Amino acid sequence: MSFPSTTIPGPTYRLIPSRFPPIPAFQGVASAEDLQAVMELEGWTNDRLVIERLARLPRAEWVFGAPNASVVMASFLHAPAGGARFNTGELGAWYAGMALRTAIAEVAHHLRREAIFRRRREMRLQLRAYVARLDGLYADIRGQAAARPDLYSRDSYAASQPFGEAVRAGGGAGIVYDSVRHAGGTCAVAYRPRNILDVTQADHLEITAPVRGRIVARTLP
Repeated sequence: MSFPSTTIPGPTYRLIPSRFPPIPAFQGVASAEDLQAVMELEGWTNDRLVIERLARLPRAEWVFGAPNASVVMASFLHAPAGGARFNTGELGAWYAGMALRTAIAEVAHHLRREAIFRRRREMRLQLRAYVARLDGLYADIRGQAAARPDLYSRDSYAASQPFGEAVRAGGGAGIVYDSVRHAGGTCAVAYRPRNILDVTQADHLEITAPVRGRIVARTLP
C-alpha cells in the first residue's frame, strides 16, 4: 500500500530533557572532519553505539555550523537502543509534534509508563522546547489508523519500525502521522538531518505525569 507525499507547513515542536544541553562548539564547525574532532573532544564517540550510528549516517547529511546543530545530531546518534515508533535502534530520527500540546502529550505518555514501571506515583521531568521547520516530502499516513492499525499500535512497534526504515531507505524525508497519544494531534518524524531547519530554543518546561490523574505542564522561568 502506497501513501501520498506531503510537505509540512508551519513550525514543529520537539521536547528534549534539560539534562542534555546543546554543545556550542558545533556551531563553529566548518567541515565534517572538524565535526568528528569536536565530537571526540566532547566525548560523544566514547559510546560504541554512537560510533556505529555515525557510520550509518551519510556525511552529506551531517549538520554543523548552524545554531543547535548538536541538538539535531544528537537525535540521530543518541537514540534509544530499542528505537522508537518509526525507527530501529540502529539510527535515530527527529520526532516532533505540529503543536506544543501534542509534543507534551507524547512525552507525558512515556513518563507515565516509566512511573508505572518504577512503581512511583508520578514522574517529573524538565525539558527544553525546540521549534523547527521541516523541509522535504513526507509520507502521509494520517487517517490510516483503521486501514493500518499495525502502524498505530499503542504497545508495539513491530510493524511501524520496518515501515519507517523502508521509507528512510527509499530516500524519503520522513513520515507525517496522527498522534497516538494526543487525540486530534499530528506528529512527524524526519530522517534527514539537513531537512531540520531554523532550530530555535523556546520555552523551558516541567512536565508532571501521575500514574492516575491529569498531566501538568508548566513553563519555568
